[in-house]
Amino acid sequence: MSPTNSRDDITIVRQMYQALVLHYMEAKTQAEIAKELGISHATVNRLIKRGHQLGLVEIKIKSPVEQLVDIEARLVAIGGIQRAVVVPSVSDNPQTALQRVGEAAARLVLETIKDGDTISITGGKGVSAVVAGLKPNRSYDVEVIPATGLVQGKHYTDVNHVASLMADKLGGRAFQIHAPLFADSPAQRDMLMGVRAVSDVFSKAREATLAVVGIGSILTDDSSYYDLHPSSSADRLAIERSGAAGELLAHLIDGNGKLADYSLNRSLVSLTLEEFATIPQSIGVASGASKVVPILSAMRGSHLDTLVTDEATGLKILELAEGNAA
Repeated sequence: MSPTNSRDDITIVRQMYQALVLHYMEAKTQAEIAKELGISHATVNRLIKRGHQLGLVEIKIKSPVEQLVDIEARLVAIGGIQRAVVVPSVSDNPQTALQRVGEAAARLVLETIKDGDTISITGGKGVSAVVAGLKPNRSYDVEVIPATGLVQGKHYTDVNHVASLMADKLGGRAFQIHAPLFADSPAQRDMLMGVRAVSDVFSKAREATLAVVGIGSILTDDSSYYDLHPSSSADRLAIERSGAAGELLAHLIDGNGKLADYSLNRSLVSLTLEEFATIPQSIGVASGASKVVPILSAMRGSHLDTLVTDEATGLKILELAEGNAA
């Protein structure tokens, strides 16, 4: 229908406009519009359809997750990861944020694993949040293997405890590591790694199909790294001199994701970063302002396939990365 100067056509165009406004802007039904305009229901229907055909109506659906999808795409564009999963930031409470990140990572784990898989994990608050968020609707025939030695004292630093909880949630089996996270010297580390009970666990960890790990902060007072090796807090100057920016599998890494030149790295009872890189899929879990630099370091080192974090943390990572690139 092309508008002309005839009175009839002008009347029809006016009715069409009124019908479209009443329907889409005032949310009135076609029956209500027919009554208000004094025309039939069928005529209202034709006017609305014709309005669409003439391009008088544009409908835009705004996704509630559009912002999150954009953040995810920009994180992947930085490089070093294949996928990002970002959850909304609904609270300033860091525990609440980590809980939601853990739940998202738990859903991702359940979407990823299948019977017969082996899951290699670290200890830590992030992985503990993943375990807490697991709500499987069936049992999985999987094995859960520590990727590091253990630190007793706090439930989240004890990788054996975290592995057992994950295996229980999934209905699988957990293996235990009987070695500390840090040896007293590089020579003792080599000796421990050669003990059959220890080497067997790490052999299984190297053959894992999926790894779920935390990403640790270093240069903040609340860094969980100092829970792993309390005496390292007295060595803060040496850590700073090493260029350490974050922690992955208890290895200190620099801003480019390379292994930092720090003495405890050489005494670490853990998968090496090279061994970790051979695991087909790896999920890193972290949130909070103190994790921004460590996460970016892990990304720059291409250590992770997938990053799971929250909106506020994701935006700070982008601000830092894109600011450095400017």
